Amino acid sequence: MTTMTEASVREFKMPDVGEGLTEAEILKWYVQPGDTVTDGQVVCEVETAKAAVELPIPYDGVVRELHFPEGTTVDVGTSIIAVDVSGGAAPVPAAEPRPEAAGAPAEPKPEGSGRQPVLVGYGVATSSTRRRPRKGPEVPVQQASAAIHTELNGHAPAAQAPAPAVPAPALPAPAGADRPLAKPPVRKLAKDLGVDLTTVVPTGPDGIITREDVHAAVAATAPKAPAPAASPAPAAAPASYDIARETRVPIKGVRKATAAAMVGSAFTAPHVTEFVTVDVTRTMKLVEELKQDKEFAGLRVNPLLLIAKALLVAIKRNPEINASWDEAAQEIVVKHYVNLGIAAATPRGLIVPNIKDAHAKTLPQLAESLGELVATAREGRTSPAAMQGGTVTITNVGVFGVDTGTPILNPGESAILAVGAIKLQPWVHKGKVKPRQVTTLALSFDHRLVDGELGSKVLADVAAILEQPKRLISWA
Repeated sequence: MTTMTEASVREFKMPDVGEGLTEAEILKWYVQPGDTVTDGQVVCEVETAKAAVELPIPYDGVVRELHFPEGTTVDVGTSIIAVDVSGGAAPVPAAEPRPEAAGAPAEPKPEGSGRQPVLVGYGVATSSTRRRPRKGPEVPVQQASAAIHTELNGHAPAAQAPAPAVPAPALPAPAGADRPLAKPPVRKLAKDLGVDLTTVVPTGPDGIITREDVHAAVAATAPKAPAPAASPAPAAAPASYDIARETRVPIKGVRKATAAAMVGSAFTAPHVTEFVTVDVTRTMKLVEELKQDKEFAGLRVNPLLLIAKALLVAIKRNPEINASWDEAAQEIVVKHYVNLGIAAATPRGLIVPNIKDAHAKTLPQLAESLGELVATAREGRTSPAAMQGGTVTITNVGVFGVDTGTPILNPGESAILAVGAIKLQPWVHKGKVKPRQVTTLALSFDHRLVDGELGSKVLADVAAILEQPKRLISWA
């Protein structure tokens, strides 16, 4: 019987699925040892500091070993799966020499002991190759043991009840067989809630399972609360009663990357934050008018659109704000393009995808890009490339009812604009106190390359445009 050579084994290493990522967590394996894989087949889903990504295998073969279980964080460049690319069946160990040849009595082996050991938690490797049974009558294990005992002790052993049969372990289903259709964030949600996707009824297009389907499955299996019965109040729990008062959550993925980036930014770039409160009543009226404009049909028009455009115009008037500090070269890098970052809160944490070349987009094009960015982020489909190369950022804390904040710079950027909640407030307008739509803006900037004058000009320009939106035409 032939055995697999090491030369036929290919090791698939954890790739860098983004720019400069150093590690990724294995969320889900879609194959098991013994499964046949083909070039381009997805074998696992991993979560990086930027996004959840499905990894395809780049060659054909049979899975020999999974090196890490689900939930393990693996460094980029580390082998995660071994594949036999020789074109043969699943690996089978070489035949061992018979004990009888050395004069030792044969020891009975349990059925199926010829299979190769596999990683704990991943089942038994399926194989079409089995050992050929030995010729001649087989002696039951108990009968052989009794004969040996009689020969050595001169009498038969005491009768013993036969051991109950142990059922064979269930073999895993082949990879990809009837695999439910669901996007990576939905799969992660199901995993976190302990929901088996094969039991979920899909309602999405083409039979795709949605987040609502997963929540519905949880609600359907939740036990109903029994009707309260009239009974005396329970006695207080003793002092030794153990109640979990803390929950520990591993720091990984987006949260780990965000923490490292914010600490690095806060203690590298000297932050300065300036504030301005502005009457945005005219901007809010313009938002309502644009919603009725046929040029914006099917597009999402909101205050953030005009705030983004106002910041782009302010940068055009003050281009030195759109820069970065190159510590190694001791240079200030002024950028003649704007990749506008939009901070987005998602189920996976805070991410900052950016709109490439936002400075060159018309208002309808900017609205379309904003809509796509938000939708992609909420669905967990933001690619690592979409979060690289930003130059300035907007964070809209007003959607949470917050007046303003002191935002921390995105690493490598020189400025970030925080937008507070837009509220109806008493405001002096044309010499009279009237109810007006008012908000507070906060601009943080890197004081190494942006002085107070430049930062103040940019913030004042944004405020002036939002107070008088017609400046979008005269200043653009």
